[in-house]
Amino acid sequence: MQVLRGVRLADLTTLGVGGIADRVIQVEDAGELVTAVREADEAGRPLLLLGGGSNVVAPDDGWDGDVVAVRTRGIERTGGALVVEAGEPWDDVVAYAVDHQLAGIEALSGIPGSTGATPVQNVGAYGQEVAQTITSVRIYDRAEKSERTLTPAECGFAYRDSRLKREPGRFVVLGVTFVLDESAVSRPVGYAELARKLGVEIGGTAPLADVRSAVIELRRGKGMVLDRADPDSRSAGSFFTNPVVPADRAVDGCPSWPAGHGRVKLSAAWLVQSAGFGRGTRDGHVGTSSRHSLALTTEAGATATELLAFADRIVAAVCEQFGVTLEREPTAV
Repeated sequence: MQVLRGVRLADLTTLGVGGIADRVIQVEDAGELVTAVREADEAGRPLLLLGGGSNVVAPDDGWDGDVVAVRTRGIERTGGALVVEAGEPWDDVVAYAVDHQLAGIEALSGIPGSTGATPVQNVGAYGQEVAQTITSVRIYDRAEKSERTLTPAECGFAYRDSRLKREPGRFVVLGVTFVLDESAVSRPVGYAELARKLGVEIGGTAPLADVRSAVIELRRGKGMVLDRADPDSRSAGSFFTNPVVPADRAVDGCPSWPAGHGRVKLSAAWLVQSAGFGRGTRDGHVGTSSRHSLALTTEAGATATELLAFADRIVAAVCEQFGVTLEREPTAV
């Protein structure tokens, strides 16, 4: 394990905010990861786990404790099953699956961050989510001080949610197993924008490489593919989740989709824009992306306090105008 001192959290996160971390411990295999977590717990030091840093608003005051930077790597294939180490960059996993003609996660191309974060958030986009393919999650349980494997039922997956997220700090993801279809074509395309891009009907299929290319092109057009030369990609992707509400509380004019059990999912982007925070709305060093109102972006000199205050203004405006409460997607430490 490599221990670094005085590292700026801003340099470890895609939003580029956050103060100085006392100690950053870089771990390169699951054994080192468990050891680093146990040592911090036994010493009573505050612990912050960081993968790709793409879903975190780091604190301006820094971190007076241990930051464990998860840099574990490895993809092991058996038939259609992929066993992936937590620190493996997620888009590399999708690229591997597409290259090896394994279908099921192709629409999740271009999403930043590490594989270990995907079951926590139940990452999803363009009609797919990881809960559809995850068969087990290997974890270290800090409460029980033991390693074990969780089934999908034990993970409690929901829309952009899981038990791993609802019990913050308890579980450390060590690895994830996905079972994919051995196929050169995608699973049925269930997202209208992607279907139009591919020139297929909803429920149709397309070559895996075509789906991956189309998704990355769509994401890039919204500033949601990490690119140092693109200021709109200095973000955490979508800052708010699409709210799910009872069908009788749907908002007039707002795009919505059935969410089961008499509920509908509303477009958070429409709500944000209609509440007066359209694309390119700026306030100091923060604001909405010039290409997508749902992404909040930062400029050099931005602070977490400034960003979260801006996000709170959006939440308040949407609630006042439409009676809907938006929830943040990234974790504010």
